[in-house]
Amino acid sequence: MGFLDPVKGFGVTFGMMFKKVATEEYPEAGAPAAPRYHGRHQLNRHPDGLEKCVGCELCAWACPADAIFVEGGDNTEEARYSPGERYGADYQINYLRCIGCGLCIEACPTRSLTMINFYELADDDRQRLIYTKEDLLAPLLPGMEQPPHPMRLGDNEQDYYVNGPELARGEAPK
Repeated sequence: MGFLDPVKGFGVTFGMMFKKVATEEYPEAGAPAAPRYHGRHQLNRHPDGLEKCVGCELCAWACPADAIFVEGGDNTEEARYSPGERYGADYQINYLRCIGCGLCIEACPTRSLTMINFYELADDDRQRLIYTKEDLLAPLLPGMEQPPHPMRLGDNEQDYYVNGPELARGEAPK
């Protein structure tokens, strides 16, 4: 250690005193996340408002942290929540356990579960970090109807997922 080393250290500190301070106003003005950032999960809807989740539980089976709980329910003609036979009656994601790996997204056969660009998932109450189906469902957009209601996009569930066999082959619908 040389004789002038402490003076050099103080020189760096003294030089920083006159630079402009970059202050982050985080709680009041949040910084935007990167466009492809995957944060909080979202359960998507069809254009008529029915839920895409069919309660298959594949996302829960694929989760290595065991953070997802799904309990399927049966649709009836009086109470239809999704176009298929079943829907996700109880859906929960425990963000205390979630590691954000995205394996649940890859396992979803109907593209119901996706991750949105929301990153503020910290809380001081453990119970609020268990998101329920109501917290995860995508909001109703204009033209959507709150389920339960009959199917509006077609007569059967094939019209919801592949727009009918004719359209999937490139033919005009009959």
